[in-house]
Amino acid sequence: MTVKPLFDKVVVESIEQEEKTGTGFILPSKSQEKQEMAKVVAVGPGGIVDGKEITMQVKVGDTVLYSKYSGSEFKVDGKNLIIIRQSDILAIVE
Repeated sequence: MTVKPLFDKVVVESIEQEEKTGTGFILPSKSQEKQEMAKVVAVGPGGIVDGKEITMQVKVGDTVLYSKYSGSEFKVDGKNLIIIRQSDILAIVE
C-alpha cells in the first residue's frame, strides 16, 4: 500500500537509533524518548493552504528533524509512519 499525502503534508518514517550509555549499556527502545529524526517517505504537492501558497521544501529520501509532539502516527504494511505538516519540520539533515 502507498500513502500519498495531500497539500502541505509529509509522511516520515522514524529513524531507529541504538542508544548506548557512557558505560556501554544499550538502552532498549521502550526506555528511550521518541526520536525526532526521520526519513521522508512521501511529500504532498503543496498548493494553497489557509490562503497562502505553499512550496514544498523537502523531497522523498531527505532526513529531517521535526517538532517533538507533531503529527499523527499510523501503521502501514508493518511500518510505523508519521504524517506531519511541512511547517513542523525544523531542518533537513545533510
